Amino acid sequence: MLTAIVGVNWGDEGKGRMVDLLSRDYDVICRYQGGNNAGHTVVNEKGKFKLNLLPSGILREDTVNIMGGGMVIDLEHLCGEIASLTEKGIAVRPENLKISDKAFICMPFHVEQDIMEEERLGNKKYGSTRRGIAPVYGDKYMKKGLRMGDLYNLEALKLKLADIIEWKESHALRLNPQSSFTWLCEYGGRLLPYITNAGEYLSNCVKSGRDILFEAQLGALRDIDYGIYPYTTSSQTLAAYAPIGAGIPGVGLDTVVGVMKAYSSCVGEGAFTAELFGEQGDALREAGAEYGAATGRPRRVGGFDVPASRYGISVQGCDEIALTKLDVLSYMDKIPVCVAYEIDGKRVEDFPSGEELAKAKPIYQELDGFKADISKCRTFEDLPKEAAQYIRFIEKAVNCKIKYVSVGANREEYLTIDNQ
Repeated sequence: MLTAIVGVNWGDEGKGRMVDLLSRDYDVICRYQGGNNAGHTVVNEKGKFKLNLLPSGILREDTVNIMGGGMVIDLEHLCGEIASLTEKGIAVRPENLKISDKAFICMPFHVEQDIMEEERLGNKKYGSTRRGIAPVYGDKYMKKGLRMGDLYNLEALKLKLADIIEWKESHALRLNPQSSFTWLCEYGGRLLPYITNAGEYLSNCVKSGRDILFEAQLGALRDIDYGIYPYTTSSQTLAAYAPIGAGIPGVGLDTVVGVMKAYSSCVGEGAFTAELFGEQGDALREAGAEYGAATGRPRRVGGFDVPASRYGISVQGCDEIALTKLDVLSYMDKIPVCVAYEIDGKRVEDFPSGEELAKAKPIYQELDGFKADISKCRTFEDLPKEAAQYIRFIEKAVNCKIKYVSVGANREEYLTIDNQ
């Protein structure tokens, strides 16, 4: 079974939690794109973990975790993440973590470039996490990048680095070749035991019938091609890219699980039509603890967005949905749902793009709240009537079956719905 767990919206939907939960049924967990510009928060019996680069399956002792070739890796950050897990008793060994030799290295100068560009943009900024993601992906496609496999040959690496720095300095950047090389040696040396031909490993897994779970970062609306460009990330966040970014482009997925919250949240700039402001927005942000796992930035929040979610489900090709954080809404007397947009005085139910999206205003419908602690519910029948009605309303609105519902932050606080 080859399954992708992907975000339906702007990211931060709770994918890490779902990967941690479903990984019990899989042999291999593979992260296939992005860098340390987003985070997956997982709460289990061992504590609370915020993972930026490592696949969420690393928290299970019996899974193999792959960092695919579609990723960009800040060596220093990854070393720190491994050290943090080790301190908490989580074993990270070459046996359970394998880094693709084709993944690209995010250098300190990429971070500097990212910060400089956001500062230059001022009020027109894209909302970058300032982690160097856009510059390193840009260098990748300019064929000016360093890959993890380059760490095996330091002499060749030094020459490649010198060429890259010469190129960057021709564009008025001033860099220190020796400090860059020292950084590569220091942190890259620690990671050498983990670097391997991930594509070959995964191909052998497919041939032997092992179950693989592909983990995405961010959501459909942040995809570089199909998201709210230019307020997107710089990689492909869609399920269709999973085998490519993992290293096995010739295989197809069996199942796509889309993850979406019971309400909307968004970190960064760009159109966010369903956004709630003032006391209403503050209350939802605090109830959901909506602060970025990678940056700590307060997230923008709003009611569930039907047009955006329906679009996200479509481009992800979702077979089923995991609805997260339903419990957060328990404080509401009435639950707001953005069912359509108003653009130039007209009702629009499809998700627009470009300037049309920028002009969109939300059309809200209120549903009855359930005003109860649902964290102990383990079946659909256990839920308050209003909570069950809310789920069925969302399911019908987005035209995709909801299979999983999280009713609390802990690993066991979820229920599965039999839609048959």
